[in-house]
Amino acid sequence: MRFIGAAFCLLAAWLPALACTNMIVGKKASLDGSVMVTYNDDAGSKFGHLCHFPAGTHAAGEMRKIYDWETKRYLGEIPEAPVTYNVVGNINEFQLCICETTFGGRWELNNRKGILDYGSLIYIALQRCKTAREAIKLITDLVDEYGYASSGESFSICDKNEAWIMELIGKGEGVKGSVWVAIRIPDDCISAHANQSRITTFPQTKKLDKTLGCYKPNDDVMYSADVIKFAREKGYFNGKDEEFSFRDAYHPLNAGTARSCDGRVWSIFNRFDHEGMEQYLPYIMGDMKSPSMPLYIKPTHLLSVRDVKNAMRDHYEDTPLDCRNDISAGPWGTPYHAGLGFKSSDGKAYFSERPIATQQTAFALVAQLRSWLPDDLGGLMWFGADDPAMIAYTPVYCCTNQVPEAYTKKVGDTSHFSMKSAYWLSNVISNIVYNRWSILIGDLQLAQKELDDYYEADQQEIEKKAIDMNPNERRLWLTGLTDTYCQKMMDRWTELFGYLSIKYNDFAVRKEKAYGEFETISDEKCRTTRISYPQYFLDAVAHETGDRYVRKAATHESQGDR
Repeated sequence: MRFIGAAFCLLAAWLPALACTNMIVGKKASLDGSVMVTYNDDAGSKFGHLCHFPAGTHAAGEMRKIYDWETKRYLGEIPEAPVTYNVVGNINEFQLCICETTFGGRWELNNRKGILDYGSLIYIALQRCKTAREAIKLITDLVDEYGYASSGESFSICDKNEAWIMELIGKGEGVKGSVWVAIRIPDDCISAHANQSRITTFPQTKKLDKTLGCYKPNDDVMYSADVIKFAREKGYFNGKDEEFSFRDAYHPLNAGTARSCDGRVWSIFNRFDHEGMEQYLPYIMGDMKSPSMPLYIKPTHLLSVRDVKNAMRDHYEDTPLDCRNDISAGPWGTPYHAGLGFKSSDGKAYFSERPIATQQTAFALVAQLRSWLPDDLGGLMWFGADDPAMIAYTPVYCCTNQVPEAYTKKVGDTSHFSMKSAYWLSNVISNIVYNRWSILIGDLQLAQKELDDYYEADQQEIEKKAIDMNPNERRLWLTGLTDTYCQKMMDRWTELFGYLSIKYNDFAVRKEKAYGEFETISDEKCRTTRISYPQYFLDAVAHETGDRYVRKAATHESQGDR
């Protein structure tokens, strides 16, 4: 355990900026036949908003300036494409969706002289590509020509028919190009990645696909021509070609990342194949001699969009990693911790669990890509700004050409607060609930379910009407609906803020006749009950304080309503 703790203290310095989680669902693993992909953008203090790039045409010679997605540092420029597509969030008008998690990998392979960072690559590909395969080729071609400016990255690249994971890392300072592997997730399977490289061995071939400029041993695997050769040259690998593992060469495992990163993947898999995941518990608990998890699994049942949303709200509940029931959870059993590691006063290093849902999330999404519908209707992104466990995802159609104001930086940003901002309103409520989790979370989940039920039912009716509209009429109508859905969430969350403020004022709980209708004694006073700390926390206080608070006389039996 000492090694694991030390690993986590090292991770704590960099992981918050990189720590995201993606889940992928193949079309034969989903209940409705859609390909699904998720993204928790866990970016610390980043302001969560919904980006938009309208479709456009561009003159010959027009250039695109590139700014690093995270730091906004100017990196250079590349030629603009003649035609670009409408992009809202991480989905475009042709139902292509690209998400990511950063694994970092070998730091000597970073290239600050590259022009294209991972965020720019995502949004450029969304503006220029219609399919996942097109996006894989464009991303790797652009990096070869202009250089890659980020560290190791796992991309979820999905369209209405296919889902891929591509892992890519640069070649070092001043060197253009990258080494990479892309694997298609089988239609009847699910996959996930969370800041740990997950591609190990893969099928290989000796024949270069000259059209693609890479090796393609079958229709489900592609990889860069020098992915193995480069690893040998750098001293990362010296075995037989068929033994080559991308992860082991470019992002070697350690106990810290197994727990903090692959632990999140395990928790997703565990929801949908509980018995099958038991064998991997030793691995995520830090036993590096145990087998690590496969890249994908076949779930025991078909997944609904609600199943996928709830998977992204996970805190390891009811697993060996559940941390709600010990002193680290505080008096109200919160599954959240401040930081990934800490030291005791004697200098001993410890780690904190890092679940899928975290307070540092800027925005979260669940995308449905549906091949049986027209693209502008089939691409549906469920979006929210803030921790996915604390938000109500609202529907955003991929044809939307105007972002709801509450999801923009017009009504607030990282340093300007506004209750008209979805990010700030969500954070206000989240930070109320975090501090008294076990008491308040039920009320928030009730509001979540109310909106989830409404949106999912309304979506079915909407799509029956929209299917018969012409494209222009449908785009206008769905853009308006996206705004209406967002406003409904804002109204309900504003109501929830008031409800929580009244019901749980001053560490008491006001009694209700019905939801939001409080019992009163007079026009100045409500009926309330006092909240007590849970017994394990009271016992810890008694142990820590000794006799300080032991009652000495009967006069302390009742302290009134003070």
